[in-house]
Amino acid sequence: MADELDTPEAPSADLSEPLRRALGDRYLTYALSTIMHRALPDARDGLKPVHRRILYAMRELRLSSSGGFRKSAKISGDVMGNYHPHGDAAIYDAMARLAQDFNVRYPLVDGQGNFGNIDGDNPAASRYTEARMTAVAEALLDGLNENAVDFRENYDGTLTEPAVLPAQFPNLLANGSSGIAVGMATNIPPHNVAELCDACIHLIKTPDTRDDTLLNYVPGPDFPTGGVLVEPADNIATAYRTGRGSFRLRCKWEVEDLGRGQWQIVVTEIPYQVQKSKLIEKIAELIQTKKIPILADVRDESAEDVRMIIEPRSRSVDADVLMGMLFRTCDLEVRFSLNMNVLIDGVTPKVCSMKEVLRAFLDHRQEVLQRRSQHRLEKIDHRLEVLEGFIIAFLNLDRVIDIIRYDDDPKGALMREDWGKSHVRAMDEADYVSPPAGTGELSEVQAEAILNMRLRSLRRLEEMELLREQTALMEERAGLEDLLENHALQWDSITAQLRETKKQFGKDYAGGARRTLIQEAAEIEDVPIEA
Repeated sequence: MADELDTPEAPSADLSEPLRRALGDRYLTYALSTIMHRALPDARDGLKPVHRRILYAMRELRLSSSGGFRKSAKISGDVMGNYHPHGDAAIYDAMARLAQDFNVRYPLVDGQGNFGNIDGDNPAASRYTEARMTAVAEALLDGLNENAVDFRENYDGTLTEPAVLPAQFPNLLANGSSGIAVGMATNIPPHNVAELCDACIHLIKTPDTRDDTLLNYVPGPDFPTGGVLVEPADNIATAYRTGRGSFRLRCKWEVEDLGRGQWQIVVTEIPYQVQKSKLIEKIAELIQTKKIPILADVRDESAEDVRMIIEPRSRSVDADVLMGMLFRTCDLEVRFSLNMNVLIDGVTPKVCSMKEVLRAFLDHRQEVLQRRSQHRLEKIDHRLEVLEGFIIAFLNLDRVIDIIRYDDDPKGALMREDWGKSHVRAMDEADYVSPPAGTGELSEVQAEAILNMRLRSLRRLEEMELLREQTALMEERAGLEDLLENHALQWDSITAQLRETKKQFGKDYAGGARRTLIQEAAEIEDVPIEA
């Protein structure tokens, strides 16, 4: 017995493995998690999981664009507790960014309070701010109640969340995205929704169109802070065709005449993702170190809009020369890199061209349309079954009342009764609606609906209304069956939806018009001028 107690137990064979394999397996698991669930957006709705969960949680809280606001702490708490088991600070930062109109081309969150500014100031704490969805976010969520997309369990299996959103427009390109994964990264600039809708419509009409042809509809990025895109057209075409490249973006400026030969430069739009306060600090440093001797002063006169004043050293200075020197030495001109690395079907990371991204979105919209149509078809079939039972009950009202009053099991009696034409009370042959196919018996759904029917519904006018509803539903059902069988009709429907989206969020929408100008960059000689 003592020997048995003192003898150590042999180590299990399956608990030991080479260190290289153990590290490799665990790092691969981490890498896949980072790529698929954190850093890269889905090509179909253009969202990362945290953004998708924020919008879904706001929908569950019924924070519509026309409703009231709720505390941001409540929203981020619900997201963390129900769907996203990470820090509430990270969730709130992601939500705050969706509300910043200088960071997001089409904000998905309508923020009330201090959500940061273009100077780089941070948002206020979540307990001080409030939020709700915008109309753009509602367009991304439209169709969730109609089985448009798959749902999956949340992290603890107590709730479900959408794997992807229905997305009425190509949000990936509309709002852009950026992220750093393991061994890969993504950086996509924002674009104009109206132009993207036109490109999608053209791609539907001409599926084999060339990538360069799409540039007739989407000439380049459309940044929320405006600016001037000065990248050559050939470089833009190459970037969109390969999914990799960069764009040269400058501030928008003008010369303001002060009279008596005096003038100053007014910068009204700065490049995307440039913090105005740091930009002014950099220009002030250039003045102090006299790296640009023809530059005298810089000051910020911004209120709601950007207004940055740049004063020359003398009136004889050429404004183009001064700005050319500033473009080379500070962030009044930047390069925005394009790396369109996205998840295709939510699974496979791939660097895509603009055509491939739009194609992925359109294929997703076709699947959403088919699923919504099938869901509506099932609802119609269920309602027609109920209507059929109601109509039979109206045509045999006396018998139905007798069964309900005197039978111990009225539901079973209604289902066993043969509602053939012999029970139909006198009426015109044209008004007769045939009983259910088969034995003429009511189904369980029909019997239950009849028993739940209110007495006030037993009117002749209600009977006529049921007949009209049945006719209308039959016509709608025939149209849905044609739609599901005909791909051409499906693409016609998607085209109509895109035109409606373009009308809703186009030039008449607040901030819907193109903001970023596209111009040729004039080469300016660097003329040295003494102070």
